Amino acid sequence: MVKRIVADRCWGAIIDVQELFISQTDRRLWSKIKKNINNFARLLGHFRIPIVFTLERPVDQKGGLPEEVSKHVVRAAKIFEKDFFDLTREQEIAHYIARLKKKQVVVAGCETDVCILQSCLGLLGLGYEVYVVEDLLFSSSRKVDSAIARMKAEGAVFLTYKSLYYELIEAVEGGRNLPEDLPDAAVQ
Repeated sequence: MVKRIVADRCWGAIIDVQELFISQTDRRLWSKIKKNINNFARLLGHFRIPIVFTLERPVDQKGGLPEEVSKHVVRAAKIFEKDFFDLTREQEIAHYIARLKKKQVVVAGCETDVCILQSCLGLLGLGYEVYVVEDLLFSSSRKVDSAIARMKAEGAVFLTYKSLYYELIEAVEGGRNLPEDLPDAAVQ
């Protein structure tokens, strides 16, 4: 069966987009990461897709959501702190996502080879259809190919922000009510 993302069947996971992790990447990427995650949250918010933000503890050392992202946190967003790399291992998060009754999840954030990998494996293990927005992932490590290969081998579907954007709007007329300043592609 062909898998397609359907707005009323999915939720978004924005994993550990925190100042500490952003600061461990190439400095030239910092503003792009923040803009892209911000636009992702706005896109999901436009379609009323619930969003789970995770913050790795201790938050006072690793930082909260960047201001550029937090000012666009929509009403449908829920912020959780976590101790486990795999978000599904946190009871509060696991109970929350189960109550959503949505079996598709669109994932973005960091770190590709740690929290993204382990969370995707956990979500797949729970029977979710997992879609990973590849141009909205980042890591302090430059070697993430094996983590991406593992996620794909286990059933995660990789796509771009642009593909997600157009899959959600579905038709030329579907994007008519989107904010004019919401780009259809990630900032490169």
